[in-house]
Amino acid sequence: MKPFLSIIIPAYNESERLPLTLVDMDKRLSTAKYSYEIIVVNDGSTDNTAEVVEKMSEAVKNLKLIDNKANQGKGGVVKQGMLLAKGEYRLFTDSDNSTTIDHFDKMISYLNGQEGETYDVVIGSRAVRGSKLEPAQPFYRQLLGKLSNIIIQIVNVPGIWDTQCGFKAFSEKSAEKIFAISKINGWGFDIEALALARHFGYKIREIPVHWINDAKSHVKMSAYLKTFVENAKIRWWIMTGAYEKSTKF
Repeated sequence: MKPFLSIIIPAYNESERLPLTLVDMDKRLSTAKYSYEIIVVNDGSTDNTAEVVEKMSEAVKNLKLIDNKANQGKGGVVKQGMLLAKGEYRLFTDSDNSTTIDHFDKMISYLNGQEGETYDVVIGSRAVRGSKLEPAQPFYRQLLGKLSNIIIQIVNVPGIWDTQCGFKAFSEKSAEKIFAISKINGWGFDIEALALARHFGYKIREIPVHWINDAKSHVKMSAYLKTFVENAKIRWWIMTGAYEKSTKF
């Protein structure tokens, strides 16, 4: 049976944080009125992430594991999960549970047109009215985030105020078209997905989220610099038609 929602969780060395996330997700989804699958994509972890997920599949409903022995990068495993998923809607979310899965309930009405307009991509945002950060990020990260977003908007996705929140939902059609040709395996994959959505004419909606700041975040300062480079590459590839050359659509 085709699930209504596929949830993709990229995981690299998440044996400690992932169990709490899966238990919380299972609890919140227990009252869901739609069918779903939870897909954890192990990104070549050097700890026992894969074994933890396999054990939890006995207790967590509809939990599946894609176990990669080699590290691909977050963008690479999100792409893999999106293309192997079967859901009518496909959402990726972080393994630290910074944004809880019940936020998807707020997305449904935009994805299916109940709000008057149908959106192909609905993304969580920490930068629009109604969002809540708990606790607030350190000042230097807030500043870096705002400066980065200004550059990202100028180069690729004007009007999108938070491209990096790890909670994004795509229709089946948009997911398969976008991720079939995406190239970025690093942190810039979020920007690429949104830039391609715009390029193909898909409608994007930002919604506010309650975001829990995890002090153990794996994102390093160097990731910001790498993302700047990837941001420029995406614009170049769009301008030169590189994506069209690789598409089958």
